[in-house]
Amino acid sequence: MTNSTVKRSAKPRLSTFARNLLEEWRQLELPLSEASVVVAVSGGADSTALLLGLDELIKANKLRLELIVAHLDHGLRDESRNDAKWVAQLAKQLGYKTEISRANVKKSPRLKTKVGKSKENLEQAARNARYTFLEKTANKTHSNLVLTAHTLDDQAETVLMRLLRGSAAEGLSGTRAIRELAPGSPVKLVRPLLAWARHSDTEDYCRRRQVAFRVDVMNDDETFSRVRVRKQLLPLMKSFNNRVVEALNRTATLLNEDVVALSGESRRLLELAVNEPQENSETNAPGLRVNVLLQAPVAVRRRALREWILRSRGDLKRVEMVHLVAVERLLQGERGGRTAELPGGITVIRRRGMLELSHKKRLKKPRTISKIPRVRHRR
Repeated sequence: MTNSTVKRSAKPRLSTFARNLLEEWRQLELPLSEASVVVAVSGGADSTALLLGLDELIKANKLRLELIVAHLDHGLRDESRNDAKWVAQLAKQLGYKTEISRANVKKSPRLKTKVGKSKENLEQAARNARYTFLEKTANKTHSNLVLTAHTLDDQAETVLMRLLRGSAAEGLSGTRAIRELAPGSPVKLVRPLLAWARHSDTEDYCRRRQVAFRVDVMNDDETFSRVRVRKQLLPLMKSFNNRVVEALNRTATLLNEDVVALSGESRRLLELAVNEPQENSETNAPGLRVNVLLQAPVAVRRRALREWILRSRGDLKRVEMVHLVAVERLLQGERGGRTAELPGGITVIRRRGMLELSHKKRLKKPRTISKIPRVRHRR
């Protein structure tokens, strides 16, 4: 080195965690600059690592974003107020705005009506409260992105839980990395750790950043089915395949590719089968031509029926495979006048070579009724 050589201070290298996060950020085609982003932070290792990783990328000028740290205190644990204070303090140290709120999930009106299933309903009520809060925060801060810290481990647990319930390919394809936060909302819910990060990666990264993340004791409560899957089923499966989490995620990815392809075919089938509603129709839902539906493979036809019901009802709450099968049975044979009942007082009737939807709970003098077994809705 000559005397004229000028020493330049080397820029700190990005951590492996931050590099992986940036790669996934680009893969998902998320904005690199001039965007306001809400980050859901509970204080646990996963969400804390997500916040710290974004912080590293922002301070390395890889991302130019305005972060809003959002935390909802569900009021389910004695120490939850301390978690909220801890998140607020961390965000302040890093230099980001916070939105902190508190909900009394145990007094949720929905929860009161479901006595006898308190644990699972409590989990669902907490989830509903959390996403409602995140949507309000996004609207308040004019943000089009809300980030959550779901990992490969979360995806594996979700796939197993749905497998145990007998879900179809849509369920077994797992959680998507990007979706609408709420139906019709311009706000996107994004999970940038889902495709690559393990829970052990987030813990290691927090330790490297010397941040002591919070620990939620409810994550060890085996009265929750997800915790039992995590602590009992996955370890047993790991004794057969040490990389079972990665294997389950690979399966979910492959099934999602199949679902995307079949969904495209089902939409095309629906366009071909649809018949505009008559003026005296009881709903605005178009009827479907039976002969067109029968020309398609079962997997495509069933998805088309599912999409038809979704568009007509606005949701698929309590609609399960047994209901789709009952509707599909109406396609067989030549006889009209047969009906199938759907949850919520919806009736599907075959009439003059068409499937039609009715909001009447009972039709006058039906010829025969396709009875379907009553099923318990599983959350």
